[in-house]
Amino acid sequence: MASSLDLDHLRTLVAISECGGFSKAATVLHISQPALSQHIRLLERSLKRKLFVKEGRGMRFTVDGELVLAEARQILGVHDQALERLKVHSEQIVVVGSSEHSADQVLPEMIRALDASFPGVTTRFEIGRSTRLAELVEKGSVDFAFVLASRGNEGGREIGRMPLHWYAAPGWTPPADDRPFPLVAFEEPCALRERAMGALAADGHRVVVSGQSTTLEGVLAGARAGLGVALLPSMGGAPAGLVRRDDLADVGSAGLNLLTRRGLDAEIERTAVAAGEAFFQRRTLKVLELAG
Repeated sequence: MASSLDLDHLRTLVAISECGGFSKAATVLHISQPALSQHIRLLERSLKRKLFVKEGRGMRFTVDGELVLAEARQILGVHDQALERLKVHSEQIVVVGSSEHSADQVLPEMIRALDASFPGVTTRFEIGRSTRLAELVEKGSVDFAFVLASRGNEGGREIGRMPLHWYAAPGWTPPADDRPFPLVAFEEPCALRERAMGALAADGHRVVVSGQSTTLEGVLAGARAGLGVALLPSMGGAPAGLVRRDDLADVGSAGLNLLTRRGLDAEIERTAVAAGEAFFQRRTLKVLELAG
């Protein structure tokens, strides 16, 4: 029999009960499902009891599991009450997501805003493609995320718009009319890729994807190597090693949307919106100053 019980393992047990399953509990606890399963295995090994049994596609508590769950609730209740009396508060973690297109400029603003409004909050970041971030917000493993709304139906709240421009290596020249037009883009699925191909096709070009990548750095590298043009949102000047091509079709702009998970603290959401809008306001003022 165990000489002591791991509180994190007990919290995992309670979370599984409250969330109705392993997968949802892992999302709420911000841990992977393999890590959550390991907690249960270690707890079972420590207590020398089977806590779950497979039932259909899911798992259900055994009789021993129900007994341990009841004890876990009592132990955690006493533990948390003691911390409250001693004025010891658990770490609050906010997971922020950002698409690669905006991470280097939006995230510093978000760090400052969260630190100022919630000094006790620990901020973690998830940087990736907008489609993946939207999935993570939906699952609840990311609290809120800034995503590029290239299609316009991504949901959330639009906090600003980013103009879309074509970029290519210096000295790159478009192919002759009878040759395919080379495009460097993100791997599918990608709304920005779809808009680029649609705009070039509407302009009479036969498009071929000459280079593709899952990351922004990969797309930039392909364009710098002269593989073709890339359509990218503009947050200021041209990316290093590339020049803007204004001789191609005007593609307009795309929104930067804020997606929030269900149940997110309203004050944290307001802070995220304010930080995002403040960034765009400063960016607009900077553009006006340069134009003047």
